Parts: sequence; C-alpha cells; structure tokens
Amino acid sequence: MIDALLQYPFLQYALIAGLLASVGCGVVGAWVVVKRIGFMAGGIAHAALGGMGVAQYYGVSPLLGATIAALFSALLIGWIRLRYRQNEDTLIATVWAAGMAVGILFISQTPGYNISLTSFLFGNILMVSPAELKLMALVNLLIIGAIVVFYRPLLAVAFDEEFARVRGLNVEFYYLLLLCIVALTVVLLIQVVGLILVLALLTLPAAMALRFSTSLSTAMLLSTLLGAVFVVSGLGLAFRTDLPAGPVIILVAVAAYLAFLLMRPGKRAT
Repeated sequence: MIDALLQYPFLQYALIAGLLASVGCGVVGAWVVVKRIGFMAGGIAHAALGGMGVAQYYGVSPLLGATIAALFSALLIGWIRLRYRQNEDTLIATVWAAGMAVGILFISQTPGYNISLTSFLFGNILMVSPAELKLMALVNLLIIGAIVVFYRPLLAVAFDEEFARVRGLNVEFYYLLLLCIVALTVVLLIQVVGLILVLALLTLPAAMALRFSTSLSTAMLLSTLLGAVFVVSGLGLAFRTDLPAGPVIILVAVAAYLAFLLMRPGKRAT
C-alpha cells in the first residue's frame, strides 16, 4: 500500500480526501451525537442525492449539487422540526425519500449516463479529483470557522435549548446553523463512503470519543483522530483485498465500536 501510494496519484488523492473527511466527521459528529440528531443527519444525507442527480443531469459537479441540496434540506428539516414537532419523524422521512427519488430519476435520465448509482450511494474515494479536494478543503474551513466563531452559543443550544432561550440566545438561528454545518459535513463524507454510509462514519467515531472525553472539545479532537484511523485503515484494507473502500471503512469503524462497547464506559462529555 505504501509503495503504491508513492506511485499512483489517485491513491494520494484518496488518502487526502479521507483525512479531510475525518476532520469534518470528527468535529461535527460530536455535535450530532450530543444533540441526538442522527435521524435528521440521515435525512439530510439521503436528500442530497436529489441535488447530485440534478447536477449530473445538467453537467454540473455532483458535489456542488449535493452541497446545495444538503443545505436546502437542512433548513427545511430544521423548519419542520421547529414548527411541526408532533409529525417530525414522518416529515423528515418524507424529505429523505423525496430527495432520493428525485436523484434517482434525474440520474436515470442523464444523457450519456456513464456513472453508476452505486458510486453515489456507497462512495468512490478512488475517483476523487484535485478540484473535489479543493472543494472539500474549503468546506472544512467553513465548518471549523463556524464552530470556532459560534462555539459557546452552539454549545448552549446543543445541551439545553430552554436554558439558552432564557439566556436570550436566538435558539432557532443557532439550531438551523448547526444543521447547516451538519449538511456541509455530509457533503465531505459523500465522496468517501457514499450517501447510505454517511451516518455511520459521522456518528461512530464521535460516540466512541464521547465515552472517553470530559469535554466536547476533547471529544471533537479524539473523534477526528479516530475517523482518520478508520479511513486510512479501511482504505489500506480495501486496496489489499480489492474490495470497495467505502463499505470496508465502515466495517472497520463498526468493528472498533463493538470493541469499545466491551470496554468499561468512560465519562460522557459535558
């Protein structure tokens, strides 16, 4: 793997993409687990397929389409949650299904269609281009910048919305901002593990990190390191066994998570 990495640029691009994705999944995954919005994150991820399908149909970068669709669905799902709490699960599932249906329809009608739907659903990290790496780096900067600038209000909203509201914070704004950050992270992970497996890589490293962290900032750092280990290990194993990289990365993460469950639980981040 190391010899091949030095010889083939596409493997170098894949490794860089994996490391960039681990930063996003590590930093934002901790918020997703603490806030317990995994189902919403899953809805955002699957709705992004609609944007990818439309972008592919009109000859635009699928990642750009995924970014627009993910942000739109994040705002829509957040608005639904704030306005219609009693029907939250049903409406999120509706957005989830509608986004995937639109994406599949547009992909099937794309003139000269030559990209497998599987690459969108399960990722194709070995096909990452330098332009996509630049987009992933930009998205990472936006995510980290937003977290740094709005860390304290986001922390208050993530742990106790009522307390944040009493303190005079605009809870709705910061909640929607958090969902938009999650949407950008989904875009980072799509190229690595695909739409279907995004939720696993977003939550598993964070869930492990939170067991052994006493603060959210520590959990974000540890989650990032764990994500990088899983991505690099999965990529190496996939290369050696000639298996799809996305599913192998997820299986590595799942195996590590099951091992963590057998260990004595640590303190949860507060």
